[in-house]
Amino acid sequence: MRFRRTITLTALAALASVTAPPLPAQAHPREPATSPTAVGFGGAVTTVDPTATAVGLGVLRRGGNAVDAAVAAAATLGVTEPFSAGIGGGGFFVYYDARTRTVKTLDGREAAPASMRADSFVNPATGAAYAFAEARVSGLSAGVPGTLLTWDEALRRWGSRPLSMLLGPAVDVADRGFVVDETFRSQVSENAAAFGQFGSTSALYLPGGRPPAVGSVLRNRDLADTYQLIARRGVDAFYRGPVARDIVATVQRPPVAATPVGAWPHPIRPGGMTLADLAGYRVGDPAPTRSSYRGLEIYGMSTPSSGGVAVGEALNILEGFDLSRMTPTQALHHYLEASALAFADRNRYVADGTAPSVLRELLSDRFAAERACRIDPTVALPKPVAPGVPDGSYGGCAAASAGSVEQPEHGTTNLTVADRWGNVVEYTLTIEQTGGNAMVVPGRGFLLNNELTDFNFTPTQGDAVDPNLPAPGKRPRSSMSPTIVLSHGRPLLAVGTPGGATIITTVLQILVNRIDLGMTLPEALAAPRASQRNSATPQAEPALLAGPAAPGLDALKHRFVSTAEIGSATGLEFLPGGRVLAAAEPVRRGGGAAAVVDAGR
Repeated sequence: MRFRRTITLTALAALASVTAPPLPAQAHPREPATSPTAVGFGGAVTTVDPTATAVGLGVLRRGGNAVDAAVAAAATLGVTEPFSAGIGGGGFFVYYDARTRTVKTLDGREAAPASMRADSFVNPATGAAYAFAEARVSGLSAGVPGTLLTWDEALRRWGSRPLSMLLGPAVDVADRGFVVDETFRSQVSENAAAFGQFGSTSALYLPGGRPPAVGSVLRNRDLADTYQLIARRGVDAFYRGPVARDIVATVQRPPVAATPVGAWPHPIRPGGMTLADLAGYRVGDPAPTRSSYRGLEIYGMSTPSSGGVAVGEALNILEGFDLSRMTPTQALHHYLEASALAFADRNRYVADGTAPSVLRELLSDRFAAERACRIDPTVALPKPVAPGVPDGSYGGCAAASAGSVEQPEHGTTNLTVADRWGNVVEYTLTIEQTGGNAMVVPGRGFLLNNELTDFNFTPTQGDAVDPNLPAPGKRPRSSMSPTIVLSHGRPLLAVGTPGGATIITTVLQILVNRIDLGMTLPEALAAPRASQRNSATPQAEPALLAGPAAPGLDALKHRFVSTAEIGSATGLEFLPGGRVLAAAEPVRRGGGAAAVVDAGR
């Protein structure tokens, strides 16, 4: 569930002006107005959190552009979504520039320190891989954060406001606080054993040794101070200055509590991140992935994300079928099979450092046609399916050995922004697991990521090279799939979601729902989801399992595992006459918040 919460009236005042005077201390908390759908003019913001949406909208209304609003909203999510986002993590930023009609991307993915080795997640005493929980709650799992430099680089290239100004609303929200609800409390409760091992985390999230009470106000004044330090001294304070020193100390000497709250079954292992690792971090700017689908241009994120390649390949496979003329059962069947085939290839070939020539072949129409010929309309393929061979020589349905299964990201969030000039931002950011590696940097108020657990701990490809093993400076493979769709060079859709490896399938299913199946964008987001990631046990939401397509899918031998919800998407659609439709989830994770600058014309 998403962390739905309220903030104080004084925090709301800061959304209107960075320098807004404080309201009286006796003001009562109030939740910002929220709706999952909005239509209007002048720009739009949609996030999973009403406070972040309100902050971004305030920036647009004060003349800021889409990049300014996205950074301000993301900084606020670092306060109100602390277990899913923040400056201790990383992400991928996709930007459409209306002036040049081009799509650009920034790679702010966390990087492995120079000390990382291929066997860093193997216990030297036993020769076996660490259990996931042991690897996660440790210094070993923390990658060098990229979020703050992503904001700085995006503003330097395309923004119109300084970072110091855009941090202002988030500073106020952190300082004044927000009201804890049952969802927030439950997230802390689920992490209580891990959080309780660290004095800094316990002090913030386990006051008195327990999760904060529903209705209490949670303030994060350490994070407010950290944001203010960055506003005064710039990002060097984080990457080369006092915050960098505190991050390194946390990783190398985890702040284990003198008296932990609760028991933890694993040793807390240190990591090897150094000041040189932080000082040497750079944001990447790879060319976006590009594919065509039904006459539209699909732009996504390239490596170290696998999202753009996997979504693009699956769409290329589906383009050979007329989904619009199929029954719902057959359309879902083809979507599931295309997804499984794309995941087989993604697991086998795609990671940080994959050769551009291989990525081009994976996104080629000829390779897609060879993969599509494996789809049988009468029965689901046995899973896992084998990967194809993207060698430029196609024609049959030959395949190689099976691929791998990975640990999913959970602590991820997404936002979508457009401005009055037609610029668009699709931005997915994360700290990996809900709660990251469970370590709040003492005195700084933010959690560190556990992103390095997205590497494969041991080889998964048999005799073939595993592309996603750890290495010094390498960035772990991600599933994040921020996507912008153009029609004749202009934006038509923008969509993204959290959800770990289900990110890829969620974005893919939303695009199929909207483009092929005739749903509106809000309907495409709300529709029941299934996720097939080349597994014998694909996931499906209860509404799909109880729906009219379920008996037919069962007859086709799709065997689902029920899961409460898949993803939590946000998106925009650009309508005729200059209008924009902003959409968020109506129910998943408590529902999202969409807003437009001018809804009255």
